[in-house]
Amino acid sequence: MIAVMFTDFQQSVWEALKTIPRGKVTTYGEIARYLGRPRAARAVGSAVGKNPNAPEVPCHRVVPSSGLVGNYSGPGGRDGKIKLLKEEGVVFERGKVGEFYRF
Repeated sequence: MIAVMFTDFQQSVWEALKTIPRGKVTTYGEIARYLGRPRAARAVGSAVGKNPNAPEVPCHRVVPSSGLVGNYSGPGGRDGKIKLLKEEGVVFERGKVGEFYRF
């Protein structure tokens, strides 16, 4: 068996994901700012994509700053992400998170 090692940064991103309330979304950039690394949005995206505990650690609640759905490496892929968000009450309009500015 190969031991998988995760960085402190990845683990801090996953901890930050746990603070996103059900039915809300945030952006990769906001997570980076929350962690005190405002220029690390891409690194946050990489860490989110490697989340080994999706959807229990809710990486599906993170979207690009455009409000589009973005990718999802958890169960069901992108469609699974949309399904989870809709189940939490997130509304979509024309392929984007509806009223994205509210989140």
